[in-house]
Amino acid sequence: MAKRFLWLIPITLAVALDQLTKYLVVVYLKPIGTFPIIQDVLHLTYVENRGAAFGMLKDHRWVFMLTSTVAIIAVLIFMFGWYKKYYHPLFYAGLALICGGGIGNMIDRTVAGYVVDFVDLRIINFAVWNGADTFITIGTGLVILYLVIAEVKSIKAEKAAKTTE
Repeated sequence: MAKRFLWLIPITLAVALDQLTKYLVVVYLKPIGTFPIIQDVLHLTYVENRGAAFGMLKDHRWVFMLTSTVAIIAVLIFMFGWYKKYYHPLFYAGLALICGGGIGNMIDRTVAGYVVDFVDLRIINFAVWNGADTFITIGTGLVILYLVIAEVKSIKAEKAAKTTE
């Protein structure tokens, strides 16, 4: 039981790191707008994102608040309440990162009305994003990786069972 609650640590660390970087961006980057790390490749650029990914639906903040709240609660219930058979570190690490990132962006939307983005990968003309978005993306990748590994193991086990019959 207590083992499951250890996952509060990476969730808390993800939220703290996200909020710290956004605070530093507001204090030091907002006044100058952008700072090139590698000119025309990677910049730190202050952006107030009032929408979802890539700034879509910027006049529908309530949609993001509602969907984020439901998603965060669902992940927390899954992690700490139900489905104990899925307790695997890779899977739960992914869920913890998704949850931490979701909470980080939810804090921004609740307090400021927008999400602070700042990682600007200009070499591929990609949208500006933040630490929470990175946590959500990596967490989703880990969950998908776990599910693929679990499915491969299941298929192998089925084949092995058929050959022994």
